Amino acid sequence: MKKLLTSAALLAVGMTAGVSAQDADMGALLNKVREGRVTETAEHKAREAEFIQRRDQQTQLLANERQTQAQLERESARLEETRRNNEAEITRQLEIQRERLGQLSELFGVLQQAAGDARSVIATSHVTIDNPGRMEEIDILVSKASESSELPTLQEIRSWPAQMIIEMIGSGEVVTFDHEVRLNDGNTQQMTIARVGDFGLVGDGKFLQLKSDGEVAELQRQPSGRFTSTVAPFMAATSGMLPLGVDPTRGQLLNLEVDKPTIEERLEQGGEIGYITLGLGVVGVLLAIFQWVYLFVVGGKVKRQVKSEVANVNNPLGRVLAVYDQNRNVDVETLELKLDEAILKETPALERFLTVIKLISAVAPLFGLLGTVTGMIETFQAITLFGAGDPTQMAGGISAALMTTVEGLVVAIPTLMLHSFLSGSSKGVIHILEEQSAGIIAVHAEKEHANASA
Repeated sequence: MKKLLTSAALLAVGMTAGVSAQDADMGALLNKVREGRVTETAEHKAREAEFIQRRDQQTQLLANERQTQAQLERESARLEETRRNNEAEITRQLEIQRERLGQLSELFGVLQQAAGDARSVIATSHVTIDNPGRMEEIDILVSKASESSELPTLQEIRSWPAQMIIEMIGSGEVVTFDHEVRLNDGNTQQMTIARVGDFGLVGDGKFLQLKSDGEVAELQRQPSGRFTSTVAPFMAATSGMLPLGVDPTRGQLLNLEVDKPTIEERLEQGGEIGYITLGLGVVGVLLAIFQWVYLFVVGGKVKRQVKSEVANVNNPLGRVLAVYDQNRNVDVETLELKLDEAILKETPALERFLTVIKLISAVAPLFGLLGTVTGMIETFQAITLFGAGDPTQMAGGISAALMTTVEGLVVAIPTLMLHSFLSGSSKGVIHILEEQSAGIIAVHAEKEHANASA
């Protein structure tokens, strides 16, 4: 019992101590909360004061901006009124200008058109090359004539007929001067060139061209030698009259002449079939020349033999007469056979190569036709693959295809003519042989008949 009372007393003492400690902690926490509330209240008041101050500033700024807006709106209204007044004044002044100009507007319209045409002529004229600065006056005149705000002066109007007079005078002159020329390799060279009126330019033995931008350049390919051979003597001459190729179209015909393919390019267009055809032609011509020389020599010997009484075996007629000399005592039939045999022996040499030449003249057009058909097949295949949108490519393919036909005809025509000429020459010699043989047989038959009658 005593122990129980002792324990209860200790427990009561402990609980009292715990409650006291807890009360002390709660009091400290309450003090801290009160201190924090005081601090926050001070900060809130400071922030509230700052916000009120800034609100007053924003209110003042807003009032100032509204005042400025009002001023700008008043200024905008004033400027708008001024704009309307200015537009009305411009309209009135334009009307006054139109009334004062009267028919001058039509005059300046015609002047503008004429000056524009003159400008296009001067810009592409060869005369402008050695007369720089011509375009500036015309440009000023055209610009002022096209505007109604500023009228051209009398001096500016006079520049138009003055430039046309310069153009007319320059079109009849031949002038030599130094100028920069663009070469085909891309480099430029200072060159002495001659301007032939407004038709063309030449220099350094070549024909030159005027580009659309005013640059003088060398032609991509010079025309044939019969034109270029006249340039150097013309440049070296100081007086007199000399021939020179002149293009009256100011370069168009010269460009067409330049675009023409050369002989080498035409031969390349024919391809392998074309080369074969030309090869046959060369063979035929060589054989014809060789046979013609032979017939020419033989023909001369035969003609001399006709005038001679002694048989010479260096020619066909002499060999036929030698056969007669060897068979004078035979009968007419035997002699005729002997002479015919001798003539037949001479005939192959006289008609040598004629069959080959005739064959070449007949086969050459067939080779040309073969090349044409082959080329047309290739052209139509290209059209099938790429379409027919570019007529230039089609024309080029057809031209290349027809080139073999041209080559075939070029071979066939001369070889056919040579065959006819050689055939006539050989037949002429054979005719002499047959004529002399017939005469010999006739004389021999008369002698034989006379001996039989005696």
